[in-house]
Amino acid sequence: MGMTMAEKIIALAAGKETAKAGDIETVTLDKLMSNDGTTHLTIDMYNKLKNPRIADVNKLVWIVDHNIPADCPKTAASHKKMRDFAKANGIRFYEGEGVCHQVMMENHVCPGDLIFGADSHTCAYGALGAFGTGVGCTDYLYAMVTGQSWLLVPETLRFNLKGKLPEGVYARDLILTIIGRIGANGANYKAMEFGGEGLATLSMSDRISVCNLCVEAGAKTALMEVDDIAMDYLKEHGREPKAIVKADEDAVYSAVYDIDLSEICPIVAKPHFVDNVVPAEESLGVKIDEAFLGSCNNGRIEDLRVGAKIIAGKKVADKVRFLVVPASRSVYLQAAEEGLLKIFIDAGAIVMNPNCSVCWGSCQGVIGEGETLISTGTRNFKGRAGHKDSFVYLASAATVTASAIAGEITTADRV
Repeated sequence: MGMTMAEKIIALAAGKETAKAGDIETVTLDKLMSNDGTTHLTIDMYNKLKNPRIADVNKLVWIVDHNIPADCPKTAASHKKMRDFAKANGIRFYEGEGVCHQVMMENHVCPGDLIFGADSHTCAYGALGAFGTGVGCTDYLYAMVTGQSWLLVPETLRFNLKGKLPEGVYARDLILTIIGRIGANGANYKAMEFGGEGLATLSMSDRISVCNLCVEAGAKTALMEVDDIAMDYLKEHGREPKAIVKADEDAVYSAVYDIDLSEICPIVAKPHFVDNVVPAEESLGVKIDEAFLGSCNNGRIEDLRVGAKIIAGKKVADKVRFLVVPASRSVYLQAAEEGLLKIFIDAGAIVMNPNCSVCWGSCQGVIGEGETLISTGTRNFKGRAGHKDSFVYLASAATVTASAIAGEITTADRV
């Protein structure tokens, strides 16, 4: 019986020839990522161990991205604890470099890796054919101390992509469509595997967007077949694959979905659930108070180019805040070199340092009672972006930018 991509990577990490859904395997981790959302808790637990040790410090990557710059003394203390521990133990440490998943994709993720990240959107790494999955502090600490962990091998959902996205439709619309189709629980503890001829039409930025949001359907991980586009990205960033795995033709899937990219349209996810999706035209006219272009899902240079092209020569609507937040320092610098940041600033947008910003909802740009945000962030749960009685709509960079101009939800072809 053949194996899926997830089964092959877990088998590789377990030192076995085969693995199948339902097995429990002891695996050796390739990399361990943690950010300032929870690392201070991990440190506290580590310091209580009788015999504290780090199995392989070279596998650890710690990133400050959620609340940077620090917003209060409590956050500053948390950052200091993380910073001091990383320095004392020789842990690779990033501060001010960008959102954790973008930093990882730019600098560390390799095909065939099995990566634990103390953040739910670690599944983004599947864009490079790596098994990335989010874990809590306890699982992270165990892996950090022993170098190993256990995994229940997930069943896999297969998504065969064909065709090409229409003009003005983006990968963000694609993954929101898929989540709406299978539901927020449709992939619970399953791998979402993507392939087919349509995959070749998606850029690396597109692929990251798709894999990143798979956790919003409950997925344990997301995986895409590694092709020339993925390998070119890897080479551009000076890395080599650990292993390139491809699903066997006789792999067993719990379900198979055929997705025609040409049928996807601009999508909006309405409050307060990511699977509450409708065509964007069904939300036209909803008044907004704030728009956000950024996050690990849509803060790359491609997204900023889309937004800048739409807003060039126009202005942000009166009484609307438009936050533009590049996903990493390298994206920020490239956007500056291309003149994109000036376009946004001239239009009245607020350009911010690379960080999670209002996607995280505890620091920059939080919205107040009764306010409405349209966002390229990852979630729209009740209270996610600020006050519990606020409203978050999710959409593509194009729809968010167009809405910032109009002061209400609209699409790019209407501004």
